[in-house]
Amino acid sequence: MTKTDEIEDSSAPLIEHLAELRTRLIHCVVAFLIGMIICFTVATPLFNFLTRPLCDVLAERGQDCGLIFISPQEGFFVAIKVSLLGGFILAFPYIGMQMWRFVAPGLYKSEKNAFLPFMLASPFMFLLGASFAFYVVTPLAYDFFLGFQQFGAEGEAVTEGATAAPLSVVFQGSAQEYLNLTIKFIVAFGLCFQLPVLLTLMGKAGLVTAEGLGSVRKYAVVAILVLAALVTPPDVITQVILFVVVYGLYEISIFLVARVEKKREEQLRADGYYDDDEEEADAEIIRDEDGK
Repeated sequence: MTKTDEIEDSSAPLIEHLAELRTRLIHCVVAFLIGMIICFTVATPLFNFLTRPLCDVLAERGQDCGLIFISPQEGFFVAIKVSLLGGFILAFPYIGMQMWRFVAPGLYKSEKNAFLPFMLASPFMFLLGASFAFYVVTPLAYDFFLGFQQFGAEGEAVTEGATAAPLSVVFQGSAQEYLNLTIKFIVAFGLCFQLPVLLTLMGKAGLVTAEGLGSVRKYAVVAILVLAALVTPPDVITQVILFVVVYGLYEISIFLVARVEKKREEQLRADGYYDDDEEEADAEIIRDEDGK
C-alpha cells in the first residue's frame, strides 16, 4: 500500500463523519423550522400566556393589561420571536437526540452511562430555571418597575401646584420590549441553572475538584455578582434573587462534585488501585511533619 493510499484511507472516516454531521444538522434545522411554524400558527395565545406576569401585577393595581405596537411591523416581529422561542423548545428533544446519536458511537459503554444522565438533566434544569424566572422572578421585577407610576389616592392624576398641568405617569408598554425583557429573564435563569450540570460533568471528567471549587469561592461570588448585573435589569431585587440562586447552585455543584469524587475513589479502591496500608503510611508521614 502506498503512502497516498494510506492518506486516502485515513481521510475516508473523516468524510463519513462530516457527512453524518451534515445530515444531523439538516435534521435539527428541519425540526426547528417545523416547530417554529407550529408555534407561529398559535403565536397570539403563546404571547398572551407570556404576558400573564405583567397582567397579574396590573390587575392587583386595578389597571387594565394593555400593550401597544409602536411601529407597524412590531406585531409581526413579536410573532416571529415567540415562534423562535417556542420552536426551539419544541424541537429541543429531537435536537438533543440527534446530538446524542452523533456522539454516542464514539463513546465507550461506561462513558455513555456517565454522559447520558447529564444529557437528560440539562433540559430539565433549563426548564426549571425558566419556570422559576417566569413564575417567581418576573412578577417581582414587574411589580418593582410598575411601582414608579404616579397616581393619586383615588386614581386621579397627580398635580403639582394649582397652575400645574395634571401629571399622570402610567405604564403603556411596547409589546416587543416586554417580550424582549421576559425572554431575557427566561433565558438567563435557564442558562444559570445549567451550572450544577456543567460543573458536575467537569468533575466527572476530572477537570475540577470539590476542593478546588471551594478554594475559589470568593472569586465565584464576585463573578456571580457581575453576572447578575449583566443579565438582569438594573433593579436590586432581581439581581439579589439571581445572585442567591446561582450561588446556591454553586454550593450544590461543590456537593455533587464531592460525591462524584467519592464514587470514583470507591470504584478505584474496589478495582485494587488504592492500597490502604500505603494511605495509612502517607497519613502518618503527614502527621509527623505537622508535629515537627
